[in-house]
Amino acid sequence: MNDFIIEDLEFDLEDNELKINMENKYYFAKAIKEEDPLRAIEEFKQVILLETTKGNWGFRSLKQIMKLLFNLGYKYDMIRYYTELLTYRKSAVTKNYSEKSIYNILDYISLDNDVEFMEEICSITLNSLEEMENERLWLKTNLKLAKLWLDKKEYIRLNKILSKLYDICENYNGSVDQLKEVCLLELYSLEIQMYSETKNNKRLKDLYHKTLKIKSANIYPYIMGVIRECGGKMHMDEKRWGEALTDFLESFKNYDEVDSPHKIRVLKYSILANMLNGSNINLFNSQEMKPYKSDPQFLAMVDLMNACQKGDIQKIELILKKHHDEIMEDAFIQVYIDDILQNIRSQILVRLILPYTQINISFIEKELNVTSTEVEALLINLILDERIQGKIDQVNQILNLKAEEELEEKKDVAILALAESVNKLWRLCLNYRY
Repeated sequence: MNDFIIEDLEFDLEDNELKINMENKYYFAKAIKEEDPLRAIEEFKQVILLETTKGNWGFRSLKQIMKLLFNLGYKYDMIRYYTELLTYRKSAVTKNYSEKSIYNILDYISLDNDVEFMEEICSITLNSLEEMENERLWLKTNLKLAKLWLDKKEYIRLNKILSKLYDICENYNGSVDQLKEVCLLELYSLEIQMYSETKNNKRLKDLYHKTLKIKSANIYPYIMGVIRECGGKMHMDEKRWGEALTDFLESFKNYDEVDSPHKIRVLKYSILANMLNGSNINLFNSQEMKPYKSDPQFLAMVDLMNACQKGDIQKIELILKKHHDEIMEDAFIQVYIDDILQNIRSQILVRLILPYTQINISFIEKELNVTSTEVEALLINLILDERIQGKIDQVNQILNLKAEEELEEKKDVAILALAESVNKLWRLCLNYRY
């Protein structure tokens, strides 16, 4: 046999033996990593040393070492291995596999609260990606960093990244690069969340309406879920309950499509907006929401909604007392509980005073189970909103209501006065003409 052929066969055998050895070491290390993580790290290091040229087993071993070091609390030790892992992207593994791995690593370590550590990891990643001219992963990494600054409420840093990314996603004339439309929407969602958290409703409203004009088949439902949720909160702040309900329902549908846990939160917000809107619609009759009707997470809110629709103030107060911690744990819901109580009490109050022309405030106080001060506040709002016609006698603590005949008489007088004014104007026009 030719010497060259023999040498090639020997080389192939050695190469196969090396691959088998690396594979065995890798899976052995993986098997012991739970019970003996430090030994597993050493075994993974051996796999890297055995690999003569950078390849798949070394890349996978580096990922394992990084996770183990991170879990053991040696975060800054893992940076060296992460920097080495990034060099494998050039030729050792496929582009798609390396991109997915890097993004998963960033996802994994973003659970940590160490902002400086996360910033350093993202900085190393971005520098490497710029060298490789990988714009797609560069954008994803910047978005990850922007999300980090949003979560940490580092709004100055967030604005800086958003500004840089808008320049990348928009053309020089301000139009949208169609290929980066999804990225642009994600930027909008981050900025909208920032305005929602900082209560900058003017900027929030402008950007919210801008996002709704974007029509694209590539819009990721989760992003639209975030945008519509913030829109719902904006409308709630303006006390536009109907529009808030529409947005929360749209947000729920989008979150539900990708099975995001946020759907639980916005479904509660939908129930809240439905109560404030004074609607008798049962939200759980829809196909999307039927599966949640008996979910224990919603029972308190559903009971509250049913009591509101019946106008049963005593039942409402009982539910709020019984499920206080459960309902009030969400700071957003907590803000609007007083509005719910005020709405229901106002409805009951309007019905209560209907047969009377004069009524004692103390009587209303007992019926609504509130203080005289609260009764007066409710009456003032109802009078200002023209839902009732009357005056409060604060000295005698009496509400004097105008009789229906008196109101009709005043209306007739007003109509006659308007007709007379129109008639005078018409005569003036005729005189001017002739």
